[in-house]
Amino acid sequence: MNPQKNAYNLPVRVVGLVYSLGCYLVFLVTFLYLIGFVGSIAVPKNINDGPLIDWPLAALVDGLLVILFGLQHSLMARKSFKSRLTALIPTAAERSTYVLLSSLVLGVMFWLWYPINFTVWRVEIPWASALITGLFWMGWAIVLLATLLISHFELFGLKQAIDRWRDTTQHAPVFRTPLLYKLVRHPLYLGFLIAFWATTDMTVGHLLFSMGLTVYLFIGAYFEERDLVVLFGDRYRQYQGETSMILPVPKRRSKGRNTDT
Repeated sequence: MNPQKNAYNLPVRVVGLVYSLGCYLVFLVTFLYLIGFVGSIAVPKNINDGPLIDWPLAALVDGLLVILFGLQHSLMARKSFKSRLTALIPTAAERSTYVLLSSLVLGVMFWLWYPINFTVWRVEIPWASALITGLFWMGWAIVLLATLLISHFELFGLKQAIDRWRDTTQHAPVFRTPLLYKLVRHPLYLGFLIAFWATTDMTVGHLLFSMGLTVYLFIGAYFEERDLVVLFGDRYRQYQGETSMILPVPKRRSKGRNTDT
């Protein structure tokens, strides 16, 4: 390693680390706001707040916001888009940029979302309300645990920036199925589904949000799995055959399977 070259690159690597840290903090604030937005908890504007307009127009705007979120997520997650993006920015910053733009699109959704406050269901029985509230928080706990079980900081771009700052080599992804990943292939998405649907006060606006994001999650999982098959080959195909995608439906497991490393 050339010490002069390494010293010259140090400011660039520090800037990259600061950028990734900033992106992560934006994500963290956005994620916490998302919990409050969906659960109508301690945020300035939640899913049932905002100016009331004619419901067909509100449904159109809200639907377009969900589509915008889905398109941004899906397009930026594709290998072809990543290749074009990394031609313009360092590879180590690609994931952080994805996280930043995803957070900004969510912010736009929070800002422009119109409520449609017709009641679909309202649960007022105390024990049932407590059960549903518990499911809501369990969903978010599953989301957090799912990220920690794989690599939380890699998922949100920090590990890549830290490795670049330390000038260490990126290692190839390792196929693992820890804990929740033995039950479903995408426990992160399962957690989101539980959190989006577990509400004691389901309005039409909330229903539109939940249905739209549910459709996106299944479509996103389909395209994500195509990339994972390319990455891990037959090992991932076997995993697909043995473990359900998002909903925990039991499947027959092959003998001799050992993927819990």
